[in-house]
Amino acid sequence: MTTATTYAPAAAGRRARRARRARRGRQWWIYALLLVGLVLAVAPFVWMVLSSVKPDAEVRQVPPTWWPENPTLDNYRELFQRLNFPRFFANSVIVATAVTLGNVVFCTMIGYALAKLSFPGRRTLFALVLAMLMIPTVATFVPLFVLVSNFGLANTFGGLILPFLAQPLGVFIMRQFIVGLPDELIDAARVDGAGELRILARVVAPLCGPPIATLAVITFFAQWNNFLWPLVVAQSEDKYTLPVALALYSIGQNNARFGLLMAGAVVIVIPILIIFAFLQRYVVQGIAVTGLKD
Repeated sequence: MTTATTYAPAAAGRRARRARRARRGRQWWIYALLLVGLVLAVAPFVWMVLSSVKPDAEVRQVPPTWWPENPTLDNYRELFQRLNFPRFFANSVIVATAVTLGNVVFCTMIGYALAKLSFPGRRTLFALVLAMLMIPTVATFVPLFVLVSNFGLANTFGGLILPFLAQPLGVFIMRQFIVGLPDELIDAARVDGAGELRILARVVAPLCGPPIATLAVITFFAQWNNFLWPLVVAQSEDKYTLPVALALYSIGQNNARFGLLMAGAVVIVIPILIIFAFLQRYVVQGIAVTGLKD
């Protein structure tokens, strides 16, 4: 009896380990598929970095080379010498930061109103926000530019920033998170005499760290990489953002400098990677808890 009692757990453990190995063996195709997806996602970035240290002739070479045959930093040197890099970088930082702060503030306020305040037309307004998510950006591009021009905001930072201070996606993210917060917290603050703005600032906003981080990262990335709108609105060099300046200086008429373009793309991507490295935990958490509520 003692021997049977002693060996029973060991046998059960061996059976469990064999079952786990069998499951892993049957799921090899899942790991293979994930590996292929990883390669497809990383390969363009690796190609961009390697091409940024190639001479322009090697970048154009057919068949292309993967590893640089004659690595050089001339593309980076020309990038910083030919462009007014500090000015264009500062313009990008100003526009992306202002739009990000505006979305964090206004989308949080609108999301709170749609989630926790009762007023006529609330459901209709939220349905309108959802409908705006389905409208392609290109469909509103021309009317928005006409509106900005009529207000005299063309070739100004206001024209680059104001149209994007509250985006439907940001409103949706914040509303979906705030609607899940306990009503008892808000009711208790109201009983204590707090106004809605104070409730938003002191009660709701401190609980919205993950969605705010998600919204900030998404908005900053979108504005940092935005090309078409600054290309049209910024009509003088002192208002160019970094993507616009890079494109105009590296792609001339029938004379594209692909090595220079790749070097500029690497420089543009670096701040995004740094920000995402610090905030990725909050982004994942915000995505996980958003969009699960009615």
